Amino acid sequence: MKAEIIAVGTELLLGQISNTNGQFLARMLADIGIDTYYQTVVGDNPQRLTEVLDLATKRSDLIITIGGLGPTEDDLTKQTVAKYLNTTLVADQKALDHLQDFYTQTKRPLTPNNRIQAYYVKDATVLNNSNGLAVGALLTANKATYVLLPGPPSEFKPMVLNELRPRLVAMTHHDEVLVSRVLRFYGIGESLLATKLNDLIVNQTNPTLATYAKDYEVTLRLTAKAKDNETADQLLDDLEQRVQALVGAHFYGYGDENNLEKVVVNQLIAKKLHVSAAESLTGGLFQSMIAEVPGASSVFDGGFVTYALDQKAKMLNIDAAQLHKDGVVSEATAAAMALHSRAQTNAEIGLGFTGVAGPDELEGQPAGTVYIGLAYKDEPVVVKLWHFPRKRNDIRTNAAMAGFFMLFKKLQQKD
Repeated sequence: MKAEIIAVGTELLLGQISNTNGQFLARMLADIGIDTYYQTVVGDNPQRLTEVLDLATKRSDLIITIGGLGPTEDDLTKQTVAKYLNTTLVADQKALDHLQDFYTQTKRPLTPNNRIQAYYVKDATVLNNSNGLAVGALLTANKATYVLLPGPPSEFKPMVLNELRPRLVAMTHHDEVLVSRVLRFYGIGESLLATKLNDLIVNQTNPTLATYAKDYEVTLRLTAKAKDNETADQLLDDLEQRVQALVGAHFYGYGDENNLEKVVVNQLIAKKLHVSAAESLTGGLFQSMIAEVPGASSVFDGGFVTYALDQKAKMLNIDAAQLHKDGVVSEATAAAMALHSRAQTNAEIGLGFTGVAGPDELEGQPAGTVYIGLAYKDEPVVVKLWHFPRKRNDIRTNAAMAGFFMLFKKLQQKD
């Protein structure tokens, strides 16, 4: 099967946003053995989109559009596809009910232009949108298969993984199952991960493995083909064992939609432990990331954002003279912040973040210098020094992620 991806949106043509959806989709297709021969970006123009559809139909078996399913005047993908295929749009009642519930809950009227999000091309299979309002669609016509997907990544990615991928696997692998497993890693770059796994990558047959660089982490997708799920799982288990032997020190969890903070919060919930933090350069980012995880309130009662030395002393009850002696950017201050944040909130665990976010030096330390302290119950405080590259907000995010990884490793030791 030959695939073609059509990204729809004038903002893509103008370079206002990057076509990360196309990259994500192409990798997913490659994972399941479908070759992508062409990718096109076209603006919000029905005539030009029709021309692109006509060309794609002549040369590809699978044509996937991204974007243009929303309620605004320039969201014309489904209307254009329906006209090109000489058919009409019909409403999906489930999606209409979901729309009505959404607007009732937000106490706003459901306008006609918003209702169009629940419509799809007649005779297509509806692809449910678990994170938004616009439904996707999959249909076969003109000896080709057409797929319509939404543009917002928060809606697009779950639809690709949960709705589209299983259907494409069923279409292209009739006599076998295709099973994937995603492993997630922190503290190692994609190039180093690939280098360490080079022998496995070069000699791969079945299962296959592919690395993917994410924001501040790396994922590895293992994919096995077999006659049944049990056989595929065994193949994956065998390959994963070899992977873990090489890079397991950086591994923290599984799944496309998982992340480090979710894994850590779920560890805390399972162990019935509470965490607190005192943050300087991260400005509350670590605590904010905790709060984004459902169920966080059961393990996180509160914490501190203490930029200035006097606030570190006042809010955390740390000896001011000692802070001035040790300095803001120091192992001792990170340890004190961790220990006192734990004590002030009666939590079992406390973390302290201090360092230099930049762009300027602080206390003779260059931007990217970060100390993170971890106080676990009555054990001695552990402090780790990190040196992060790039810009201010990258340093802050890396610091928060490093705190989560330190906590993950500590909780893992207690299993």
